[in-house]
Amino acid sequence: MRIGIVSHLKHPIAEPFAGGLETHTFQLARMLRQRGHNVTLFATVRSDPDLGLEEICSETAIAEVGLSEASDIAFFREHHAYLSLMNSLRTRDFDIIQNNSLHYLPVSMADALPMPMVTTLHTPPFCWLESGVRLSDTTNHALVGVSHSIARQWAHVRGLDAVIPNGIDLNKFAFRPFADADPYLVWYGRIVPEKGLHLAMDAARHVGLPLRIAGPAHDEAYFRAEIQPRLGVHARYEGHMAHADLANVIGGARAFLCSPMWDEPYGLVVAEALACGVPVAAFARGAIPEIVDSRSGVLATPGDSGSLALATLTAMQLDRRACRSRAIAICDAEKMIDGYEAIYAHMIRRMRAQTVPTAREPYPVQSMDTQTPAMIRG
Repeated sequence: MRIGIVSHLKHPIAEPFAGGLETHTFQLARMLRQRGHNVTLFATVRSDPDLGLEEICSETAIAEVGLSEASDIAFFREHHAYLSLMNSLRTRDFDIIQNNSLHYLPVSMADALPMPMVTTLHTPPFCWLESGVRLSDTTNHALVGVSHSIARQWAHVRGLDAVIPNGIDLNKFAFRPFADADPYLVWYGRIVPEKGLHLAMDAARHVGLPLRIAGPAHDEAYFRAEIQPRLGVHARYEGHMAHADLANVIGGARAFLCSPMWDEPYGLVVAEALACGVPVAAFARGAIPEIVDSRSGVLATPGDSGSLALATLTAMQLDRRACRSRAIAICDAEKMIDGYEAIYAHMIRRMRAQTVPTAREPYPVQSMDTQTPAMIRG
């Protein structure tokens, strides 16, 4: 298949990844190419050139909150880049377009394309994207959710055509049967308020084990106010790490703490920890209860650091092999690619049949075989 992938433009699609969306886009482009597909990635400058890159814009992330003029410029640059791209795609020779942009223009202009489009929703509804989805009422455009949690959150806007859970490269997050001799806990991800790192730091202190922290500090004000004062002998910031170094830090931990303050659309960090054999202690938010089961993780009351500490103590007793088995069962990127190949083929066949069904054809929704972990309440 000739596949065009439309990325979002906040950050480059390259290691070290800014977040889960960049990781997903990278995995999708790389693994589809490995399977012999002709893939073109439309993304920002400084993205990985080995992904079949066509640069359409420089990155548009705003470093400081509240810079209205910079925000206006970034908005216009994104708008112009996507408008130009969607117009150009009308004359390009792709079999299908994969939209990972989270921008309203690609979804609202899907009916102008001569090829079908699949949009993956990595976020709950927000005004701009919801507006675009509501305007996109065409049979050549399918919506995919990364979890059943996301599917439920979009149900009032439009039912999704498929749920294809995110996946990770299990080879990059190797199984560690034993934790490091010197015990520690780990937290990693984007350091922003909605990820709740400050609560994980408090929980680790209650447990009495040091916490090693990794990830990009995207919100400097939050880092200065909530994170820096908690650093010291109880918590150490390792910086933003590439996958190889990150996997080593994760694998040596006794448990991974996951402390979202919002409903996580998926939670790649949870999948990566499980792949390394590290049990998970997490707030029960969003899709996290779909990923961990009672043998691989323990859920805590959202927003309660005491509950997270109790969950951590229980999680540390879980079998690391069961954690790896859970990752193999539901977090393998190969299964994710199988799902995307299937829906691409489905959409291409439907368009080539040149039929206009009276109702949207259902696509079989993938499911997660979930055994809900015990909830720990503080």
